[in-house]
Amino acid sequence: MFIDKFLQYTRYEKNCSSHTLVSYSTDLSQFKDFVESRSIEFDPDKIDASLIREWVISLMESGISSTSVNRKLSALKSFYRFLKQHSLVLNNPLKKIVSPKNKKQLPKFLKEDEMENLLDGYGGLFGDDFEGVRNKLIIDMFYTLGIRLSELIGIKDKDIDLGMKTVIITGKRNKQRLLPFGERLKNSVIEYMKVRDEVISNQCGKLFVKEDGKELYPMLVYRLVNKHITQVSSLSKRSPHVLRHTFATTMLNNGAELNAVKELLGHSSLAATEVYTHTTFEQLQKIYKQAHPRA
Repeated sequence: MFIDKFLQYTRYEKNCSSHTLVSYSTDLSQFKDFVESRSIEFDPDKIDASLIREWVISLMESGISSTSVNRKLSALKSFYRFLKQHSLVLNNPLKKIVSPKNKKQLPKFLKEDEMENLLDGYGGLFGDDFEGVRNKLIIDMFYTLGIRLSELIGIKDKDIDLGMKTVIITGKRNKQRLLPFGERLKNSVIEYMKVRDEVISNQCGKLFVKEDGKELYPMLVYRLVNKHITQVSSLSKRSPHVLRHTFATTMLNNGAELNAVKELLGHSSLAATEVYTHTTFEQLQKIYKQAHPRA
């Protein structure tokens, strides 16, 4: 009952994404199962910090990474904040819980020449049909705008102003930002729209659609991005988010200010963007060691 109320709240009042809702539901159900496996009734007001610590330890011992454990704890913290705000519990045991430290991993990204090969050098591999033109523009938009997968799928025709060369992006929690783009991407959008409108009559209003005119789904986009990155890179990770990392790293490597990149990415805090400065410094170290005789 408590979990269902929380999920309804996050869906209808907080406007969280379907992905977030699934994660919350999974993580909280796992915690509930853990509590009940100890022959304890799942009453949030009777759960204490020691039981939560026991759950965290069991997760770590089962081989779950600290990043995943912290995500589950974050779901539990959001759950208890909701319960406290709505006077459904008196105490919040999460105040006594210290999250395990995450091992920092630098974002994976493609090199500039790899992206040029993908979008220009190997352009013929995309094909000139609707699917080929669409897939090339999808990858170009990820790289040129640095947007998230859900943001790309959500772009509508009306969000794009070809005259001003801007696009309205709707990000997390329906926050919108206006992104500029250049003449090259403008021409690619015009070309795609022309091909799309010639072959598909019934459309849903979204910029990117399937062959039947309906909007794309995340796994389809993930697969096509993975397929095309494989053609130019040996990276183990080949997701749309890698192209977002590539955008940020390329911007900083070419002199963009950190605050500007933060706004373009739609980050709420500068700390989320600063990880890319470590990436660019790592690149500088490699260049230094390769170029300097006494490095």
